[in-house]
Amino acid sequence: MHTGSASGIIPTGNLADMEAAMNVAAILAQKGRDVITIPPHTTLAEATHVLAEHRIGAVVVAGRDADVVGVFSERDLVRAVARDGAGVLDQPVSSVMTRALITSRSTTHIDTLMELMTEKRVRHIIIMDEGRMSGFVSIGDVVKRKIASAEAEAGALKAYIETA
Repeated sequence: MHTGSASGIIPTGNLADMEAAMNVAAILAQKGRDVITIPPHTTLAEATHVLAEHRIGAVVVAGRDADVVGVFSERDLVRAVARDGAGVLDQPVSSVMTRALITSRSTTHIDTLMELMTEKRVRHIIIMDEGRMSGFVSIGDVVKRKIASAEAEAGALKAYIETA
């Protein structure tokens, strides 16, 4: 059985349903699997407009055949401008993007994903399933799911106490 909440759909009932709601697939089911991508030759100025237009903090950089080649984030932009000044805005994102890709799978438990993000000091993770990108998850997405889960658990405990 599922009930709606302000934070999304949270299962109530058996433990298997609760665990399934705590993996990356549950986040992607709620937010969608569409990923904003840009080509490596996009200038930093153009990439900044993409971030602002979509109200996102990072974008996947995809080469030919949609192969993921990097991630461009607000952090990359700030570091580049701090190091080289405003003139860097005419350079391609490939010159400053993060190339060391941190990936996970849709079956990954949210707690494991949070640990990975903390350990690697990243705010965005590319989700790969069967060798293809299947989503892009931010720390905000993960926190939102954790809060929804805690709210559902608190509601279930309250209901249990009231009926006991």
